[in-house]
Amino acid sequence: MAEPLSYDVTGSGPVLLVLPGGAGHPMGLGPLAERLAGHFTVVTYDPLGLAHGRLGPPVPEQRVAAWSEGAHRVLEAVLPGGGSAYVFGTSSGGITALDLLARHPERLAHVVAHEPPCVTVLPDGEERRAELIGQLDGPGRPPAEGESATPFGVFLARVLRPFTAHLPTFTAPRGRLTLGAGTDSRGTVLHRTAASLAERLGGAFLEFPGGHLGTADHPVAFADLLTGTLRSSARTSA
Repeated sequence: MAEPLSYDVTGSGPVLLVLPGGAGHPMGLGPLAERLAGHFTVVTYDPLGLAHGRLGPPVPEQRVAAWSEGAHRVLEAVLPGGGSAYVFGTSSGGITALDLLARHPERLAHVVAHEPPCVTVLPDGEERRAELIGQLDGPGRPPAEGESATPFGVFLARVLRPFTAHLPTFTAPRGRLTLGAGTDSRGTVLHRTAASLAERLGGAFLEFPGGHLGTADHPVAFADLLTGTLRSSARTSA
């Protein structure tokens, strides 16, 4: 039996599925979603249900495919038959968005993946992956289960390693994929990764305000650029 889906819906208009980073907890995305809700029906997916009462129990190691298939189930629940949706994912959610496009392109109008840490796409990817894991998963890791569990603890223990090992290999449908990176991330491994993925998968590349956490640090400017990007893609495909 499939796990129950956890997601929140706000706003009206075309469906925009939002896939948070980290362990999928949508913390910090409230202002972004509020701004986007003026133009879209914003559906924010919480793949592990961490914001819906399931933080604390043990979590197994996560798989990209499981998150993207869960996202597809969400779309099946909220979209009219035959309809298509926009998708925005950041960080680990960006990896999920890419896998969702690879598996179910017929349901997606346009996908924007912001700084997905698929670092093995780089020529020095294995070294950069080890470096990234070392930077994030140092001493003092917060707990992943129990009363003191945190979403970041779950991310470090169950998401970071399998997701950063994911390597997308599909060719994106023409005009339906944008890879994004923050202006403050220039020169970093995640900026390089996004640019490399755009070239590898056949997508566009776009810089967004801020850095890896630009969605939280610059929600209004970020949302407005995202809105313009998605609207432009709709006009191009019309």
